[in-house]
Amino acid sequence: MKTYFLVAAISILTIQQLTAQGPPITADKPIMLGGGSFTVKTLVENRFTERGRFSYIPVMLHYLPSANSLVAVHLPYINYDTFLEDDAGLADIKILGKYQFFRKDATGKTFRVVAKTVQTLPTGKEIDAVDISTGKYAGYYGIVTGYETLKYGISTEVGYNWMPDGTLDELRMKAGFGLPLLKPQYPNKQLNLYFEYTNSWITERDWYQLLYAQGIQYARKNITFDFAVQLPLVNDVDQGRKFRYSLFMGTRYTF
Repeated sequence: MKTYFLVAAISILTIQQLTAQGPPITADKPIMLGGGSFTVKTLVENRFTERGRFSYIPVMLHYLPSANSLVAVHLPYINYDTFLEDDAGLADIKILGKYQFFRKDATGKTFRVVAKTVQTLPTGKEIDAVDISTGKYAGYYGIVTGYETLKYGISTEVGYNWMPDGTLDELRMKAGFGLPLLKPQYPNKQLNLYFEYTNSWITERDWYQLLYAQGIQYARKNITFDFAVQLPLVNDVDQGRKFRYSLFMGTRYTF
């Protein structure tokens, strides 16, 4: 394993000592709402790389059959313009499942752990766009942890994305934390800053990236609006394939 990845793993454990608030933007969370609830969301990514631009627009429907389980389907549209071609259409459809198997509550705080899987269906074109459109099946399996109090919350994720017929097997680690800019109030009204890290090691190609995302989120009652900018801190990828930056814009509505 690369030295970069070991250092980043230690950094993520250190981040858990810092403070955060609410659901992350580019990371994930183990905190679930009540059973029977739906969330409709999108998180548009405009990704800029050395070989071109990729606009990823998913429509995501999440359903909680119970208070400790979640199933979801992500139906994505992609528009891209690279030095080889430009086109638009359906990207890889994703089926998501989460199960909360540990929960410990105390006064004003909770700690939870969730098992997570993402099954990526090969419905997109084979343009080798990581986590967007590869045209190949992949199965992701990971663990998401979260600690929330009335003042802050922290989430981390560790998992592996297995692509049996491709070369994009990936060891992935994420951490998210943030800073609330408003005091807790009812009805819900929040304005939060987010600081999120993503470690990605493409094992078969020996590519490694450490990405940092700075985001802001506004929440009002049962709707939220997200914006984030993601930049590379480490970009150990083949020349011509390097990541430059991504812009994220999203919204979610729960009912």
